[in-house]
Amino acid sequence: MPKSKRDRAVTLSKTKKKGREHKESIVNSIRDAVENYNSIYVFSFENMRNLKFKQFREQLKSTSRFFLGSNKVMQVAIGRSVSDEIRPGLHKVSKLLRGDSGLCLTNMPVEEAQRIFTEYEDYDFARTGSIATETVELKEGPLDQFTHEMEPFLRKQGMPVRLNKGVVALVGDFVVCEEGKPISPESSRILRLMGIKMATFKLHLICRWSPEDFQVYQQGLLQGSDIESS
Repeated sequence: MPKSKRDRAVTLSKTKKKGREHKESIVNSIRDAVENYNSIYVFSFENMRNLKFKQFREQLKSTSRFFLGSNKVMQVAIGRSVSDEIRPGLHKVSKLLRGDSGLCLTNMPVEEAQRIFTEYEDYDFARTGSIATETVELKEGPLDQFTHEMEPFLRKQGMPVRLNKGVVALVGDFVVCEEGKPISPESSRILRLMGIKMATFKLHLICRWSPEDFQVYQQGLLQGSDIESS
């Protein structure tokens, strides 16, 4: 009986023992999971929020398992070429593990998985450096949404404010952020205080593998000829 490909020893990198053991543990976990699920998806993400992703993952734990982390380690786990892939065709999946991406191994029906990933989105406060999705401008005058204790903090964020009879007031118009431009640390703090959420956490399916077929959903990420010729 031929020896299973998944039982082959893998050399990951020259690193500290603890780091090597951790990587080997991930490789083994992925290889075990490959044997227990019908489909494997590569997905990408925008504006990752760890807590929100954990909640998303918990909702699907009865049917699915997720892996995030080093793309290289995940590639090693499933195989980067025809010669070392642990199931036929998985090297095609490996080629699409690029940038901000992860693996979803699942027993969900194809239509259900596509619907869940397509429909999912959650909103959160924008972080420093992200691009503003709208222009937020405050007009001169009282700012009733802020208490008087916040006036020193607002001034530190660059807002031209003062107390007027115990009420925080702008002494001139102030632009918090401009659409299409990076959000500064100060703007990020102000937007949070104002309750304005500009970051949308989304997941996008890149491809799907099963023992029967392989499908790329986002063709722009890799030329079809690169996949087919491999």
